[in-house]
Amino acid sequence: MATKRKSATSPARKLAARIAAGRARIGIIGLGYVGLPLACLFAEKGFPVTGFDIDTAKTGKLAQGRSYIRHIPGKRIAPLVKAGTLSASSDFAQLKRMDAIIICVPTPLSRQRDPDLSYVANTAREIGRHLQKGQLIVLESSTYPGTTDEVVKPELEARGLKSGRDFFLAYSPEREDPGNEQYGTAAIPKVVGGDGADALELALALYNAAVVKTVPASSPATAEAVKLTENIFRSVNIALVNELKVIFDAMGIDVWEVIDAAKTKPFGFMPFYPGPGLGGHCIPIDPFYLTWKAREFGIATRFIELAGEINTAMPRYVIGRLTEALSDRAGKAVKGARILIVGLAYKKNVDDMRESPALTLIDLLEELGAKVDYHDPIITSVKPSREHPHLAGRRSVALSPANLKRADAVLIVTDHDSIDYRAIGQGARLILDTRNRMARAGWRGRNVIKA
Repeated sequence: MATKRKSATSPARKLAARIAAGRARIGIIGLGYVGLPLACLFAEKGFPVTGFDIDTAKTGKLAQGRSYIRHIPGKRIAPLVKAGTLSASSDFAQLKRMDAIIICVPTPLSRQRDPDLSYVANTAREIGRHLQKGQLIVLESSTYPGTTDEVVKPELEARGLKSGRDFFLAYSPEREDPGNEQYGTAAIPKVVGGDGADALELALALYNAAVVKTVPASSPATAEAVKLTENIFRSVNIALVNELKVIFDAMGIDVWEVIDAAKTKPFGFMPFYPGPGLGGHCIPIDPFYLTWKAREFGIATRFIELAGEINTAMPRYVIGRLTEALSDRAGKAVKGARILIVGLAYKKNVDDMRESPALTLIDLLEELGAKVDYHDPIITSVKPSREHPHLAGRRSVALSPANLKRADAVLIVTDHDSIDYRAIGQGARLILDTRNRMARAGWRGRNVIKA
């Protein structure tokens, strides 16, 4: 029996034509570190883009052509707003006007380290209230395999429209690396999994209009698994070098020297680097999404959980090294000591402090009775956070000779390029360096201890 050909006026064909012509109206929900660069990219390609966010401070700034994320300057946003290709709104009724809607909302963990999909579920429910025939919906938020089918799809179908017939549903994991000048959004291939052939074809067409390459996956669940695999790979390898750091330190061996020598091997080795703990919106969180989902199948994720335990323990290891150094070098206890933490962001050169180990270190030190200040040239005050609300509002202190001299120890947690490390070396009595930054800055004084 011959297969019935699609009508030239079918919803899929009409949307494909609008995408090909660059006229598809794109709505992006969630204007953070993932959604905003994606919105800018599509707008730069000439698509009419509306960014949606419940935070009216964000939408208000965008409407004025201003930015609130350091590595996405206002000079990139303002011309797009002026040209009319980029707008922002907190009125979700406007979703009715969109041809494609991309979801870029947070997927944190609960206090019990279970997936918190409330942002995804609430967003899908809101889209469902305004869903129109022929729309393409793409989830980009990092999550466990099955979320698109089990959480998003039922919310969208709740009012009678059906995926694959009336609208089209896909998953494409975000792969942003904030502050990475080599690999911006357009230069990173997009993995795409669709709920049916039409959804896959449309999502591929949409992203092909903006990024260097697309990689089709057989299903949304497969694409969801790709994202978790990428970040679990990083988490496990970071845990490995963190454990090696502890072992080699006990042996009097510099792990940084070991890694630098090992990476000269042209095959079979990939360098990862130790640190004071994991931070950011992906690596400390995503592995536990798979751990949680695996329990449904009666499978224990021992390797993943062990890596999480090692990485989570690193702040306490750093505190232990600091305690030893204060006692040996200054004859002081942590209690009553003045500690200056350098760097609050979870990684260098960004203004993002989500899950930053610096926040945990501040808490641990103050529990031990230390007096803690921090310096960060990018994050001038601590933003509210779920895990550390009591730190909100604290302000960065200057990296002045007086502040360096007053500190019993300086603890380098985040190695922003804009920090004057030579000034730290000259002015601080004791430096605990968790990033090997002093050595890379050419300072090898006796006041530096690697931690």
